[in-house]
Amino acid sequence: QVQLVESGGGLVQPGGSLRLSCVASGFTTSNYIMNWYRQAPEKERELVATVVSAASTAYYPDSMKGRFTMSRDNTKNTAYLQMNSLKPEDTAMYYCNARHRSFPTVEIWGQGTQVTVSS
Repeated sequence: QVQLVESGGGLVQPGGSLRLSCVASGFTTSNYIMNWYRQAPEKERELVATVVSAASTAYYPDSMKGRFTMSRDNTKNTAYLQMNSLKPEDTAMYYCNARHRSFPTVEIWGQGTQVTVSS
């Protein structure tokens, strides 16, 4: 079964850290661009980070630079998102996404993991 499963979300105080994991099964992530997205209530889904390949550096939209670090390990078919200095506005459902490098219409989404930043 082709799927992505996220984990690592939870409740954290402002200033805290979380590390999200995304484990792929049923396909090989080396053929895919891996992405993290997030969606807060009543807001549009937004890109958090992208890693094209295990050998490439991560790309972050300007609004995400500085506190988030994405990495991937193709040997484990896993992507990670390290989040530091979390703020209440980081509260959202975080989704892992895999998009095929040669066939970009082929993509897989995880079910999401909830991150809540609150004191």
